This record gives sequence, C-alpha cells and structure tokens, in this order.
Amino acid sequence: MKKLYDFFKPDKGWQIPAIIVLGAMIGLGVYTAKISNFTSYLGDDPKTCVNCHVMTPEYNTWAKSSHKNVATCNDCHVPHDNIFRKYYFKAKDGLRHATMFTFRMEPQNIVMHEAGQEVVHENCVRCHSNQVRDYKLEASVANLEVHRTDRQCWECHREVPHGRVKSLSSVPYGKVNHEPVKVVPDWIKEKINTQYSEK
Repeated sequence: MKKLYDFFKPDKGWQIPAIIVLGAMIGLGVYTAKISNFTSYLGDDPKTCVNCHVMTPEYNTWAKSSHKNVATCNDCHVPHDNIFRKYYFKAKDGLRHATMFTFRMEPQNIVMHEAGQEVVHENCVRCHSNQVRDYKLEASVANLEVHRTDRQCWECHREVPHGRVKSLSSVPYGKVNHEPVKVVPDWIKEKINTQYSEK
C-alpha cells in the first residue's frame, strides 16, 4: 500500500497545486451532483422524470392514465430481472439522457431508443403475463399465440399509458405539481442579463 501511495504522491514542488486541482475537481463533482439532483435518480419517484422539462408531457399523460395507480416510470422503463442490470441500465440511460439534454440534442418528439424498447416490452409481458394469451382460441387451435412475442405491445396498444404524446406542444397546459430544480444560480442570471442590457 505504501508503494502505491509513494507512486501517486506528487513531488514536493507539486503538492500544493495537486491538492488545489484535486479539491477543485471534487468540488465541481459535488456541485454537479447537487444541481443535477443526482440522488433523486437512485429511487423510483416519477417526479424525478420531470427534472428535465422535456419529459413533462410524458409525466402528465402518465399521471392521467390507468397505470398511475399501479406502476411508476421505473416499473416500465427499467429492467427488473436483477439489481445489477437495473442500476447498470439506469446509469447508462441516465448518462445518455444527461448528455442529450446538456448539449440540446433531444428531439422534439421523444422516442425510445432500441434498448429502452426492449426493456419496456419485457416489463409489459412481465406484468401482463396472464393476459398475453387467449386461452379460448388456444383450446381450439393448436399452438396459436394471439399475442406473439416478436411483436411489441404498443403496435396495438399505442396509447398506453402516455396517450397521444407527440411533443411539448401536445400537452400545452399540462401542470406538474413539482417545482423544477433551479439549475442556473442567480448571480449567473444577473451577469447574463447585464451583458445583454449593455448591448
């Protein structure tokens, strides 16, 4: 252990700058975690999804759906076969979302990517396994599966549970009983406003 410490320990002349840089990196990491409301993503509260305003239509339509009383966002959009896959998927998908929203790459129409579609389909079948077969028809026709597993559930059930959400403008008066997290500090807003007023 001492050899490892000696390997990473900076020379005497670099110790103070190394401490300052390390402190700045840790401080920036903590600040980023705080403003992104990082800990909220570890739980299952649906209000977490509206930390990003572009998800407001999805949240509002779910809140008015039949799924609201029985399923949260994570019940449908996160794997449930084991805890490692669940948190790996949440981290991977969360990093993808954070990157897209930070760099303003999100599409006007929110669409699930392929990995997300697979997970949602798995969860539809998991929760509705007793409803994905028509036993009356199976009794009379050999090997008939009415709900084939190679089809996605929303090919037929396209309005469950989000209705006809197309874009932010499709739910213009949707209210969220959740105050968005203040990301930009007041001193930065004042600086920006001052710069624009001088022009």
